[in-house]
Amino acid sequence: MATIGVLTGDVVGSQRIKDKSRLGSTLDRVLELLENRFDALSDRYRGDGFQVVLPDPANSMTAAVLLRAALIEQSPSRQAMWDARIAVGVGTGEVPDPQHFAQADGQAFILSGRRLDELSDTTDRLAIVTSSPELDVTLTLVTRFADDILSHWSRFSAEVVSLSLLHDESQQALARRLGRAQPTINRRLAAARWPLIRDYLAYTASKLKQAKR
Repeated sequence: MATIGVLTGDVVGSQRIKDKSRLGSTLDRVLELLENRFDALSDRYRGDGFQVVLPDPANSMTAAVLLRAALIEQSPSRQAMWDARIAVGVGTGEVPDPQHFAQADGQAFILSGRRLDELSDTTDRLAIVTSSPELDVTLTLVTRFADDILSHWSRFSAEVVSLSLLHDESQQALARRLGRAQPTINRRLAAARWPLIRDYLAYTASKLKQAKR
């Protein structure tokens, strides 16, 4: 059986969000983006819940960061920030038939679902669990640091990191894309701690590729 990545998550404080239609549209757009970019399969449930299955687990954390960035970027205001809890499970399993997503089963699904339940009792919003306890020791710690950075992003930080992940471009090119000055892009990337997040994603992808072998 293949090794896959499963993201299980829900929107933080969704019951307090007034514009449910805009929230739903944002979720739909980012899930479609992940499907197209990573050949993934996604599903939404209970309105604010979602699940994403990635055939290549090395893409799991990048997908999780893109999903959180999309929500933060679309937040209505600085006082009403959107975000999500996401538990990434990496283990054996198969990408399910889209018509039977709800019946999907396997180690990666179980690991991801259980970890999300545990996240609900903490202030953490991003976690990863694999079939290797030894690998989990390392990835859990570095993910807690990354999670703390993401949880303090502004809408502008989330926007520029999202574009940096989607487009391998220089700061000058990103500035043109956003209609901003290059120093502004530089400040926003620095505020987002982009070099650390970029290195974190490269590190976790490398470790998860090794786990897949």
